[in-house]
Amino acid sequence: MKKLLLVLLVVALAAFLFVGCLPTTPTEGEGEGEGEVEICPTVAVTSQVVVGTKTYIKAGLQTITVTFAVPTEPVSVYVATALKLVPTAAEEVVMYANAAKTVYTGTVLFAGTCDEGYIYVETCDACAYCKYPYKVDGVGPASEITIASSKCVCEGITLTFKTPTQSTLCGVTGVCCGDYCSGFASYAIDLYASDPFNLCCDIPCITPAYSCTAGVACPIDCTLTCITGGTTLLDKTYWVVASLLDKVGNRTRYYAKVVLDTDSIVSVTEFSQNKIPTGGTVAVCTDWLVSTGTDTTIGGCFGLPQ
Repeated sequence: MKKLLLVLLVVALAAFLFVGCLPTTPTEGEGEGEGEVEICPTVAVTSQVVVGTKTYIKAGLQTITVTFAVPTEPVSVYVATALKLVPTAAEEVVMYANAAKTVYTGTVLFAGTCDEGYIYVETCDACAYCKYPYKVDGVGPASEITIASSKCVCEGITLTFKTPTQSTLCGVTGVCCGDYCSGFASYAIDLYASDPFNLCCDIPCITPAYSCTAGVACPIDCTLTCITGGTTLLDKTYWVVASLLDKVGNRTRYYAKVVLDTDSIVSVTEFSQNKIPTGGTVAVCTDWLVSTGTDTTIGGCFGLPQ
């Protein structure tokens, strides 16, 4: 009788181990489920950035990597928006395991402007899921930028690029500069002596004639000194590319042509982002043909809370 009981005990323990559910409650940030859950894996997305207590993911096709401390199988991964709170209502991601069954990877298209959602990981029917919150950032930063000139103390012209202290163009009070979701990361302003794209698109083909050291916060404040102006007979044209980045890598660009005489600005013409690179589907640069207006201000508050 004792031998029979011992055999039954061994069989029960083996069955429990094969199920693969090791009940424990995850610590804060590891995942949340209903009741007891398995030991939660780590989950990483290629573009994710943690800002404060929140995880942000750049909109677009991204790779999810799920890593377990021990071999685990089967594994199901789901991606859901805030309106789909359970895995069964979410999109299942096709995952591929390494030979050791400890690391699983798969790709999924994230979409949204600053929408909340969850990544769920399940390892067995009897286990509750692990739950990972995230926000999708699909909009780049923005700023209104005023361009002004003064005669340089040396030879040439000084150009300043600044966010105005109060925006009249955008109808907002305060500084028109920032990012709606993950946060403002950096800006750079480059002046080119000729078309920087030419046959290229998106990535400039030539070196800037003048550049601001990349700023890392709003408001934008860039000063370029000793810029060669025009002559008494011929004005000088520069191509301006202002690039703004948020914390997940979304980029906003503003384009303009600045015409200078011997000591001041003759005109500023802004251009739209209307050119699609070869093989692409989205306009990410300009052909310098479609003007959006002549003014001393470029950019705007599009994408920022009003």
